[in-house]
Amino acid sequence: MTQRATRLLYLLDELRRRRKPVRGAQLAERLGVSLRTLYRDIDALRGQGADIAGDPGIGYQLRAGFLLPQMMFSAEELEAIVLGTRWVASHADPELAAAANTALERVTGVLPETLRLQVETSALFAPRWHAVEPEPWLPALRRAIRAGNTVRIQYRDAAGQGSERVIWPFAMAFLSEVRLLAAWCEMRGDFRHFRADRVVSLEDTGIRYPEQRHSLLKRWNRERLQRRKD
Repeated sequence: MTQRATRLLYLLDELRRRRKPVRGAQLAERLGVSLRTLYRDIDALRGQGADIAGDPGIGYQLRAGFLLPQMMFSAEELEAIVLGTRWVASHADPELAAAANTALERVTGVLPETLRLQVETSALFAPRWHAVEPEPWLPALRRAIRAGNTVRIQYRDAAGQGSERVIWPFAMAFLSEVRLLAAWCEMRGDFRHFRADRVVSLEDTGIRYPEQRHSLLKRWNRERLQRRKD
């Protein structure tokens, strides 16, 4: 999804939550955009069928009855969505957990009534039986993976030996009790896997690594398959 499409969804959510007109300046501040951009986004939503009343200097309100095009899912697809988002909400860091809950609410909000009832009464849950607190730097790591930035970590191996490394993170696995990070390690000049609970500290350098993330993923997968054959 493009940055603008994401912003339009957030704007629609903001308008949907309001019971009274809200001034453009307040919406612009909430979304972190200029008033000019906010006005263009309002026009874009109107062009897509949103019935938004109001004008600059007066305020805006989404009239009742507007819905995004209804989405249809099979019973199994809905169960997969519910169980997946509940698992993330239970096992991921608080920032990603909140995003999972918001995503489920957004999907539920545009479902037909019968499908919405299936979600709201779903009996599939993903409780965390043995609580393992997520590492506080996980949001920074996820952003670094998205941006393709190098990160600097202080790491302790299974024997307790410490080291400092600069790595190129490109994938992460969320298991029930531990999180694993896949990255290219500059010190080793090779792919390495790191247990999140052994990372003492992590810093996003803000520097892009010189290879595309999808390229690293392809090379990593090729090497894993080759090792299995060997």
